[in-house]
Amino acid sequence: MYAMRPPRVGHTAGRPIRAFRRRGPARRRPGRCRHPRRRRHRGAGRLTSRPAMEARVRLGVPSRATRAAHGTRDAGFFGPGSLGWRIDREVMVLAGATAAFLLQLADPAVAAGVAQHSNFREDPYGRLRRTLVSTFSVAFGTTRRAEAAIGHLNAIHRSVSGTVAESGDPYQALDPVLLLWVHATLIDTALRIYDRYVEPLSVEEMDAYLRESRPVATRLGVPDELFPDTVVGLRRWMAERVASGAVHVTPTARALSESVLYPSRFPPRFVWTAVHLVSFSVLPPQILRAYGIRWGARRTRAMRRVAAVTRILLPLVPASLRYVPAWHSARRRALAAASESS
Repeated sequence: MYAMRPPRVGHTAGRPIRAFRRRGPARRRPGRCRHPRRRRHRGAGRLTSRPAMEARVRLGVPSRATRAAHGTRDAGFFGPGSLGWRIDREVMVLAGATAAFLLQLADPAVAAGVAQHSNFREDPYGRLRRTLVSTFSVAFGTTRRAEAAIGHLNAIHRSVSGTVAESGDPYQALDPVLLLWVHATLIDTALRIYDRYVEPLSVEEMDAYLRESRPVATRLGVPDELFPDTVVGLRRWMAERVASGAVHVTPTARALSESVLYPSRFPPRFVWTAVHLVSFSVLPPQILRAYGIRWGARRTRAMRRVAAVTRILLPLVPASLRYVPAWHSARRRALAAASESS
């Protein structure tokens, strides 16, 4: 028998043997996971992660596909330099959402429509989220996106009609007076919150904000001849409706307001009341009393001090926290358009 020649060190059958070194822990790329069942979306933890993408959709920030389909260089109905962008971008203005909704419910027909044609009692936050998405789409979206949001609202309103339970009066959501009332509550509340808690507005600026919203109201079904020319005229019309009794809080409105003011048993009611103080501070006393909300001179003085402090501190808040995400997206779109045109 032939003696077997031992292989050379470092070789096996003529092939070199790779030296084995003890290495440290393997480095992983961000957004990747070893376990196949636990693999995350690429870019997890960034603005492209799934939770962040869902949040962007809830807040009305268009996705990349939507921007590609609707155009990325369209400023929409308003655009940079408009009062609409300047006022509606403020997160502080959202603190008046409760005030606007309570004013809307004070119209018996609006309260009946919400009670009979929505699941607001079961899902108040869902309705608020959908309202914000529509509002931001109109305020900061492209023209196609804004028109799509308005068309969606008009389609919903066409199917809303019925009878007010307390009076037996028929109603239709496409009634121009009801449409103007809802629009007026949003305009009036936004102006009051901004003027009191962000920075004072001149009469000319308020009127300009109202004029900018006129095309939106017209597309929603408000006749042009019914739309007021000034904020003074708008507020006079609202006050006359309240004084005449056309706007008054019904038992249906009171029941719906509970879902707005106290959406859950925890935290306690006094905590929810503190959350809504900014909204309460801009509501008419007659409306506050009708909803059973206590409001006196002491709270009025306290909220004046809060407003003064807010106006001082708000300029120190970073833009990423001070302004709504939809405005940031619209601003990037406008900057991209400006860079392309230059």
